[in-house]
Amino acid sequence: MTSPRAACRTVFSLIAALGALTLAMPTKASAQTSRTAAPKAATAAKNAVTPSRFMNIQEVRSPGGITAWLVESRNVPLMALRYAFEGGASQDPAGKAGLTHFMTGMMDEGAGELGATAFQESVEEIAMRMGFQASRDQLYSNFETLTVNRDKAIGLLRAALTRPHFHADAVERVKKQISSQLAFQAKDPDRVAGKAWSRLAFGDDHPYGRPVDGTPESIASITSDDLKAQHRRIFARDNLRVVAVGDIDAKTLGQLLDQLFGDLPAKAELSAVPAATIKSGGTVEVVEMAVPQSAARFGFAAMARKDPDFIAATVVNQILGGGGFASRLMEEVREKRGLAYGVHSFLAPMARAAAFSGGVATKNAEMVRSLDVIRGEISRMATEGPTAKELENAKSYLVGSYPLRFDTNSKIATELLGLMVEDLGIDYINKRNPEIDAVTMADARRVAARLLKVEDLIVAVVGKPEGLKTTSAR
Repeated sequence: MTSPRAACRTVFSLIAALGALTLAMPTKASAQTSRTAAPKAATAAKNAVTPSRFMNIQEVRSPGGITAWLVESRNVPLMALRYAFEGGASQDPAGKAGLTHFMTGMMDEGAGELGATAFQESVEEIAMRMGFQASRDQLYSNFETLTVNRDKAIGLLRAALTRPHFHADAVERVKKQISSQLAFQAKDPDRVAGKAWSRLAFGDDHPYGRPVDGTPESIASITSDDLKAQHRRIFARDNLRVVAVGDIDAKTLGQLLDQLFGDLPAKAELSAVPAATIKSGGTVEVVEMAVPQSAARFGFAAMARKDPDFIAATVVNQILGGGGFASRLMEEVREKRGLAYGVHSFLAPMARAAAFSGGVATKNAEMVRSLDVIRGEISRMATEGPTAKELENAKSYLVGSYPLRFDTNSKIATELLGLMVEDLGIDYINKRNPEIDAVTMADARRVAARLLKVEDLIVAVVGKPEGLKTTSAR
């Protein structure tokens, strides 16, 4: 016999799947148009499909003054909420790296009148989804509920936000879980390389140089009082950004915002975090680990998200290493030479710095050669820029794939929250594709030369790479 909880979870999953199908399904009119109307130009075809055609984003202000973005959709009886508190791991005190990450693991360990077990069972019983995650600059949270269970779900989430317990027994239990995760990660070359790269790039003295999830020593030192203090500092109304998508109207959302967040402090108590400067001059660090395959992280400074050249840099990176099998790095490292199964690069804009970063994993005997090829392709792109065909294909992919970020309620909410956090404006979804389309060959070549400074490449390698040693910055 199926339990009520299992049945509720099944209904939630089925409705969520139906919502995705509904959002992806064209109307009769649009289907007929797509079969009969040929576009006059490729650009017109690309620009015809924009997320704004399928949704209306409203700005909602609660009676208590809390602002949110809303996409109302009554197709399925679900609501997705995504929200973020500015702060994140950059607010971890000295010696307490991982504190915010630790706190995110405690948010369902008892709240309000419910102990840990009772709270978690209540969440499961109504198929409510609730999660928290710390990044360097933000504390993110997701929440989803069936409309029929919304009042109960909001009550549980409100308790977690405003009255989490942080009891000592739960603290010790979660501490053991995090310590086990850190021990496992210490054997993962890619994870170790990522942490080593951040330390090399930003230094031990800046929060960006410290691991978001902490160290065994810092996690061991965290107490219930530390968690309570961090919660008071970060969870507030003035550093809050909220997006709601689904079966809810603006008036109801306004009331819900006050119900959920209205009892939080008006102002966060955030510490000032200085701008971070990624070190220049280039360096290589080898962290020895007895594994048959080495993992490398590489990168250097990039432009900020609001830099006028960021969009052109996005196109350049798509061509160089962001486009999967269509990228130059994949073609040269994997397809032509068989040095690795995969290699990638990406832009990582943060609040106080921005990086171009990438990764590759290969046999210990091939790491030096792989890095030489990667350096060569970075340098070639910087000096020559892309070809006309590469530029056309990259722009077409970036424009054409953008609507796929908006095909479910949860994906819409996640994407819009990112725009909100980056302060790009409620109408940015209408601007983004034209900005991509506007990138010219001259733009791509100029920005490639500005961005891709191979002489500043910072490389962290974990494994036993043959012929590679740690070097100092030049």
